[in-house]
Amino acid sequence: MATLQAQHHHLLLRHRPFSLLRPSPHLRLPTRPSRPHRLLAIARAVSAAASTAPPEAAALEDFRRWLSSHSVGEGKALPAAVPEGLGLVAARDLPRGEVVAEVPKKLWMDADAVAASDIGRACGGGGGLRPWVAVALLLLREVAHGADSPWAPYLAILPRQTDSTIFWSEEELLEIQGTQLLSTTMGVKEYVQSEFESVESEIINANKDLFPATITFDDFLWAFGILRSRVFPELRGDKLALVPFADLVNHSPDITSEGSSWEIKGKGLFGREVMFSLRTPVDVKSGEQIYIQYDLDKSNAELALDYGFIESNPSRDSYTVTLEISESDPFYGDKLDIAELNGLGETAYFDIVADEPLPSQMLTYLRLLCIGGTDAFLLEALFRNSVWGHLEMPVSPDNEESICQVMRDACKSALGAYHTTIQEDEELMETENLPSRLKIAIGVRIGEKKVLQQIDDIFKQREEELDGIEYYQERRLKDLGLVGDNGEIIFWET
Repeated sequence: MATLQAQHHHLLLRHRPFSLLRPSPHLRLPTRPSRPHRLLAIARAVSAAASTAPPEAAALEDFRRWLSSHSVGEGKALPAAVPEGLGLVAARDLPRGEVVAEVPKKLWMDADAVAASDIGRACGGGGGLRPWVAVALLLLREVAHGADSPWAPYLAILPRQTDSTIFWSEEELLEIQGTQLLSTTMGVKEYVQSEFESVESEIINANKDLFPATITFDDFLWAFGILRSRVFPELRGDKLALVPFADLVNHSPDITSEGSSWEIKGKGLFGREVMFSLRTPVDVKSGEQIYIQYDLDKSNAELALDYGFIESNPSRDSYTVTLEISESDPFYGDKLDIAELNGLGETAYFDIVADEPLPSQMLTYLRLLCIGGTDAFLLEALFRNSVWGHLEMPVSPDNEESICQVMRDACKSALGAYHTTIQEDEELMETENLPSRLKIAIGVRIGEKKVLQQIDDIFKQREEELDGIEYYQERRLKDLGLVGDNGEIIFWET
């Protein structure tokens, strides 16, 4: 039986790091609560979910008047209370592709708005800040201005929270214990905390005339959550912008079109007035809600983190396998060189999606990770340009058995970290009137565990087929004409 030195490889089943993050921290949580505490967690989830309820009718009417004063909507769409909270409802029948809203740039909260504000003047135009931090500070300052803010009617309708996991209590987070979503959530919060501490000392405390009221980490996290949930994906980074009215449009899993439902274009004389133009991707009847597709590529964990909802579609369920070449591996340098020559590195991430085959390079990288012993000759410089091709196919029984053992052990360990089984979660999901956050937690747990079970099944089947697999030596002998297609030895006579 093949053996693999544990110190020679790292296999970590976790999410790809958040794009702005350092590695995710360990999470300190209380131990698994007893049943009464669990009911308390559910009750808190219900209470928190209530904070996402739509604003009072008076605030909504003020917002409509504000939009009308800027000629936004023009009788095609109206902001209205909907099951999701707030949304856009068609004021008349709208055909597919119809422009439902054009929002002028003067209403956006973006880098230009920051530069034109007191914050921009105090911070050199805001150019020294990360775009999202600059807009978050603008958002918080305008909220503090209350009715004096030019965005006051818009700010009044923003939710105090969403169901994003960054707003969950410790009790609620216990419901996703063991999931990759938990480590990603805590990593995001650590990142936001780090940014807050920096901006608090360098900007907020140094400009008390701009920020006379205390701004807490919870305030800053709220602003981050608002930006994360309401900014259109292509408007992130340096282009980050909150677009009032357009950002009320909700997501529907039934919208599966790949094309964007919006564009930025010029309008007016010589096209100088920049507008955000939102279109409906499908026909909508008068009085129906207008929906778009937020992002077809996001997993349920990403949807839960960014927006606070998940879908029942299995294609949204995924699990990220992180493979690392350990520095303690005696062949570390050779393996790293081979990985880099083939577009990978010391660490490689492979997203496994429910009911889909393994990523094309995952087995190849695993074989590289586990190679050693009598197979190590393939790591020599002589094979440097051809070794990847050899690793794309099974190398030896020992190597192939090792990758199966590594993956199955990792899946077993990951599955053991959950406090419920798939069957228990499926039964819980059938419970009536589940709080929204608990439903998200159960859905993510089920999805991750099913993908883990799928990975384990793949490598279990591979273990059972080891004796029937053709390995490097057999392929080499065939290439030399020493073995026939059925494995028989060919004798040459003079």
